[in-house]
Amino acid sequence: MRIGLFAIAGTAPLDDIVTQVRLARDAGLDSVFFGHAGSWDALMTTAVAGREAPGIEVGTAIVPTYPRHPLALASQALTAQAMTGGRFTLGIGPSHPQVIEGSHGISYERPARHVREYLSALRPLLRGESVDYHGETLTTVGSVEAPGATPPPVLVSALGPAMLRIAGELADGTVTTWVGADAIADHIVPSITKAAESAGRPAPRVLAGAIVALTDDPDSVRRDLAAQFGAASDFPAYRAVLDRQGLSGVHETVIAGDEETVTRELRRFADAGATDLLISPRGALTELLPLAASLR
Repeated sequence: MRIGLFAIAGTAPLDDIVTQVRLARDAGLDSVFFGHAGSWDALMTTAVAGREAPGIEVGTAIVPTYPRHPLALASQALTAQAMTGGRFTLGIGPSHPQVIEGSHGISYERPARHVREYLSALRPLLRGESVDYHGETLTTVGSVEAPGATPPPVLVSALGPAMLRIAGELADGTVTTWVGADAIADHIVPSITKAAESAGRPAPRVLAGAIVALTDDPDSVRRDLAAQFGAASDFPAYRAVLDRQGLSGVHETVIAGDEETVTRELRRFADAGATDLLISPRGALTELLPLAASLR
């Protein structure tokens, strides 16, 4: 199992983010992925950090599809791929109605259909092909010229059966959040693998995201996270996957405890079939990076 670092773009000045990527690389981690959260653009942050810190995979997890037309995103992604010397992975997803409708004023109707159509237009564009696509949710006509750039791998944020089927059929894998090792083993891996096999595609990557804290007071960490992220528990996609796991809120997915406890829980993701583990550290980064690297 590959071990990577997950961070939200915009939580620090850009130079500090580049330093963070270098620390992850120097510690021996495999990757750094950035989430999008209304500050620094995740894709541009990834491209800059990857160029300034060679020798490690960089990617987005994720950028929302609805506000970005496939032609625009293909252009950005191929630019990032060229800037990073072919070390960029594009993670996309529909986000949530609270964000897309509430903030952007864009209809969130039929998100699974939207993602299927989005990928149907995006993947050929990333290969340098001309596209003339007219779907129910979007129209894409044109091409993107990016001399020397190779198509980046594409991941889809997928938690439910429909999205996992789409990710398996049309993408290179999935990236999850608020999902424990049991759900990775029982739900995520079997669903996306079956879809990929049925479509004649290679075995998909499964990037499992986890908030991790080395602490002697795990209950305090969970209380803090419940206060900070509790609203996410009511997002429809998250609520469904939490219910599937029998959990009341996102804070219950946090891995917190001493080094032995954290090590044991992180290793369960490898046993569950995750190809990658993306660790979101809670607390001192320098304490957790060596432990994470040692699990590779």
